[in-house]
Amino acid sequence: MKCPGDYQKAVEYIEELPRFTKKHSLDHTREFLRLLGDPGLDRKIIHVAGTNGKGSVCACLQALLQAEEKRCGFFTSPHLVTINERIQIGRKPVEDPVFYQVFCQAWEAARAMEEAGMGHPSYFEFLFGMGMAAFARTDVEYVILETGLGGRLDATNAPEHPALAIITSISLDHTDILGETIEEIAAEKAGIIKPGVPVLFDGSTPRAAAVIRTTAARMGAPCREISKNAFEILEVHRNDIAFSRRNAYDRDVIWHVPLCGAYQVMNTEIALEAAEELLKDEEIHRERWPGALAAVKWEGRMEQAAPHLIVDGAHNPGAVEAFIRNVELLEGDQPRPRQPVVVFAAASDKKYEEMARFLCEKLKAKAYIATEFDDRRAVPAEELGRLFETYTREKVLVKRTPAEALEAAFSLREEGEVYCVGSLYLVGEVKRLLAGGEQYA
Repeated sequence: MKCPGDYQKAVEYIEELPRFTKKHSLDHTREFLRLLGDPGLDRKIIHVAGTNGKGSVCACLQALLQAEEKRCGFFTSPHLVTINERIQIGRKPVEDPVFYQVFCQAWEAARAMEEAGMGHPSYFEFLFGMGMAAFARTDVEYVILETGLGGRLDATNAPEHPALAIITSISLDHTDILGETIEEIAAEKAGIIKPGVPVLFDGSTPRAAAVIRTTAARMGAPCREISKNAFEILEVHRNDIAFSRRNAYDRDVIWHVPLCGAYQVMNTEIALEAAEELLKDEEIHRERWPGALAAVKWEGRMEQAAPHLIVDGAHNPGAVEAFIRNVELLEGDQPRPRQPVVVFAAASDKKYEEMARFLCEKLKAKAYIATEFDDRRAVPAEELGRLFETYTREKVLVKRTPAEALEAAFSLREEGEVYCVGSLYLVGEVKRLLAGGEQYA
């Protein structure tokens, strides 16, 4: 049997995988990689886990390494518009011909596993194998791997000798899989720590930090905890945050992060310390770093997608709380208070009732519009609408599609902003609408 005929057929094949396969063990993933020729395992791998902030840390770290003229591969999820976004070389999704070539490699390896009775890799495992094959093919020096779920059992944990482990902020998410407490979830994230491999982590949550420190000590892994004392936020604007670092090298440097959200300063500090660790034995061109960070773009995170339209992929209670703090900062930057309109959609495996309650109780909005995205896991808009009506006396509308929700939101907004939040799937659908020429005013 031949590899399915072209790029589009490859995408269709991958999208069908959840229907007939399941998640496997790390040994299964390692066998998949072996059949692919163990691609990319000889590169310097940076493995990143955490509940929130993983993608931003990865994007900032990649920018810093590229400023040092290092060639980087980046495996991330989910994608917003095209599946190619999951496999990036130098912050650009791989082109369709490369995607198809590595698809055929993965397809042949998966068929060999099926014939041997081992089962086909899952959707995520298959794409991970494709990513590693792409990184080997394009000869990158560094490979940045963002975990999909958890850490200990995630397919990206298959490489056994990474150069560095990073753990970002930890809060409650995927509690049905990872555990009901911060400590249990932290233990799953800390599962990426390898013997003797340095680990950097966000120490903002003491209960999580204690678990990570204990795991690192048990593994003999050099461990550095990054606290909010490492930096000072100087100014927060709609599209820029200025901060300084409290270290001997950068005490007088003003850093600018073009990522809206005060939490992005911690993510940027983690990336800076990671770059310093990775490049500690080389000559560093620190003068390039501020410009590299100032140019970082990370879609779907407090992103100004269109005039008066901001999208944010916050999809768990911790991320929604951070989103609310950032809306308050942005609105506080205005000469007079303005009430935003919130468009919300969520996946059924998320704590969507808690997110809705936070939005109603902690964010003063003019209206809440419940909608749903085109995926079997989406919570019905009607159910979300009933939740919002439980927690607020403000106007609540139910619109079946994001297109209808945005139209309603802009008809209500007056001088305020429209915020789309609750799921990266919602963000993806909004961005596809905008890319297709839809305009809102």
